[in-house]
Amino acid sequence: MPKRGYHHGNLRQALVDSALTLIEEKGPTGFTLSEAAKQAGVTPAAVYRHFAGREDLIAEAARQGYEIFVELMEYAYQTGQPSALAAFEATGRAYLAFARRHPGHYIAMFESGISVNHSPELAAVSSRAWSVLEKAAEQLSQTLPPDRRPPPSMFSAHIWALSHGVVELFARNSPGRQSPYPPEDLLESAIGVYLRGLGLIPPDK
Repeated sequence: MPKRGYHHGNLRQALVDSALTLIEEKGPTGFTLSEAAKQAGVTPAAVYRHFAGREDLIAEAARQGYEIFVELMEYAYQTGQPSALAAFEATGRAYLAFARRHPGHYIAMFESGISVNHSPELAAVSSRAWSVLEKAAEQLSQTLPPDRRPPPSMFSAHIWALSHGVVELFARNSPGRQSPYPPEDLLESAIGVYLRGLGLIPPDK
C-alpha cells in the first residue's frame, strides 16, 4: 500500500481521513490507531508524530467537522434572510443536511464522547456553530413581548435537541426506526409545533 500521507505531504490529514472512514464503518470506539495508520499507509509509530492517541485523532476529526458545520449553518442563516422565520428554519434543515452528507464528522462531533473542551480550537469552533443558531433564535423571538420571550440559549437548545432527535432516530438509518414521513417533514412539523406554542407563528386554521 502506498504511503499516501507522505506522498501528498500531509500525513496528519491522511490520518484524519482514515479515521473518518473507520468511524463511519466501526464507530468512534471500534478502531485502533494501528488501523488508522494502516489505512493511511504508514506505520503506527508515525501516528504519534501528530496525535497523542486515538482521542486526539477523533477530536481533530470533530474540529474539522465543526468547521464544515459552521459554514453550512452560516450559509443557511444568510440565505434565509430577510425573513427571521425562514432563516431560523433554514438552520434546522442545515443540521439535518450536515448529518447526511458528513456522517463521519457528525459521529466524531456528537457521538464519540469527546468533549468540545478537548482543545481551545475545538471549543472555539463549536461555540461558533452554537452562536449561529442562537442568533437566529434571538432574531425570531424579538417579535414576542419581553415577558414572554425565552432566553435565546434555551430557544436554540430546544431546536438543536429537536434536530438531533430527528437525525438520530430517522435520518441515519437507526435499526428498527422507521417513519412514514421524510425526516425533513418531521423536523419542519416539530419546529412548527414549537413555534406555534410560543406564539411566533399563527395556529393552523
